[in-house]
Amino acid sequence: MKIRHLRNATALLTLGEHRLLIDPMLARPGSIPGFKFFGGGRRPNPLVPLPPDTFSWLEEVTGVLVTHPHPDHLDTAGIRWIRKHGLPVWTSRLDAPGLGKRGLTVHALEDGALGMGVERIPVRHGRGLLAWLLGRVSSYYLAHPDEPSVYITSDAVLTEDLLAAVERLQPDVIIAPAGSANFGVGGDILFSVDELVTLVRRAPGLVVLNHLEALDHCPTTREGLRERMKAEGLLEKVFIPADGDELHFARPERARGPVAPGPGATQERERASLASHM
Repeated sequence: MKIRHLRNATALLTLGEHRLLIDPMLARPGSIPGFKFFGGGRRPNPLVPLPPDTFSWLEEVTGVLVTHPHPDHLDTAGIRWIRKHGLPVWTSRLDAPGLGKRGLTVHALEDGALGMGVERIPVRHGRGLLAWLLGRVSSYYLAHPDEPSVYITSDAVLTEDLLAAVERLQPDVIIAPAGSANFGVGGDILFSVDELVTLVRRAPGLVVLNHLEALDHCPTTREGLRERMKAEGLLEKVFIPADGDELHFARPERARGPVAPGPGATQERERASLASHM
């Protein structure tokens, strides 16, 4: 399995024969209005450009996975790119009708789709009124027969239901948002750093942390997050990729020693093999 982190929550996930583009936000910097509505600090998004080689990497995409249709996970530029390339979009049955109305070819992402085990787990994108306003979000567990299993939490806060899913499914790799996003009122709408510590501690394998340093309402930095994980003794379980980094993961029972991150990776540790942590 390979994960090429592009920006924010956008990534290229390689699982066997599939090259899935996850949650494409492909807009130019500053072309989307800011999300920090209260308390100052509002700036146009995205804050940073995509890596220079992004569109050459995307030439290998075979399909698109959309966890939810918020503009930082599926923007107008992303929709145009998907239409241009005629790619299938995989999403929940709840979101499929709306995406179909936007001119996309949509398929339900459920068990057996793409020739793999799939489970959709509903998650909460915030708490209280904010969670209701932000609407339904789907997280996905993907189990390809020849690859490590991966759980994409999507935009979520920590709940007992989410932790129960992690305990039950035992994913080899978790991909989780770490920006501690908030609108300036109503609390965080993504995992707080404290919640991330709990998630990483409870994770059976490795955790890739994204949704960082790309949007005006995400204050957590990579460096601050790395220091906290180090202080908690959890750094060896975590990857915090820079934009453009590619991470390689092997199935635990098949790995034969450490596998270094791919070209461009800037991890502090030369390991990406699950076997070194089992």
